[in-house]
Amino acid sequence: MSNTLHQVVRQPKKATANPSLLVLLHGYGSNELDLFSFAEELPDDLLIVSLRAPYEMGYGGYAWYAINLDDQNNKFSDLVQARESMHQIAETIDNLKSQYQTNPNNTFLLGFSQGAILSFALSFNFPNKIQYVIALSGYLNEELLPKTIEEKIATDFYISHGSVDQVIPVDWARKAKPFLDSLQLKNVYSEYPVGHGVAPQNFFSFKKWIEERI
Repeated sequence: MSNTLHQVVRQPKKATANPSLLVLLHGYGSNELDLFSFAEELPDDLLIVSLRAPYEMGYGGYAWYAINLDDQNNKFSDLVQARESMHQIAETIDNLKSQYQTNPNNTFLLGFSQGAILSFALSFNFPNKIQYVIALSGYLNEELLPKTIEEKIATDFYISHGSVDQVIPVDWARKAKPFLDSLQLKNVYSEYPVGHGVAPQNFFSFKKWIEERI
């Protein structure tokens, strides 16, 4: 599998020597153009790169890892594929940083659903490769975390979820804040009265969060 993921890029609208980098990770069954629709509304001085997951599902959809059903109809994640994708994302981020000479101390990773799950995982497996995580409609899967968590992690997290999400239960999302609090990591958590999606007020909330950190 190639280690550089297919991507679409929005260059900063204001030329900057070392722009901040925002990497977008779509959800299961989607593609790199989905979250990229946000790009025009986000701050002009960001370099925005949306990545395509490596596993093709047909009909223009891709996955970061398979989700399978057992004979009881319980869903389970292919954690081997998840870890492979996480390493590909990390390598792609390194390549982007050097290719575009971005500010190495100001990298944002925004993931939706499966992309959010991997954003959480990457922040702990590759400490401080990214400074900011925006995790939308996902959850912190402890099975993807390293056995020991480094004390030097300084990542700042923005987490949001739909209170009537029918795909990923809101109870799963709620566990992230106490976990991050226990590690004394900066984080904000919010809920919106929607299903598995991003409400307009949710978008404006994380946009402001990003603007305050560029």
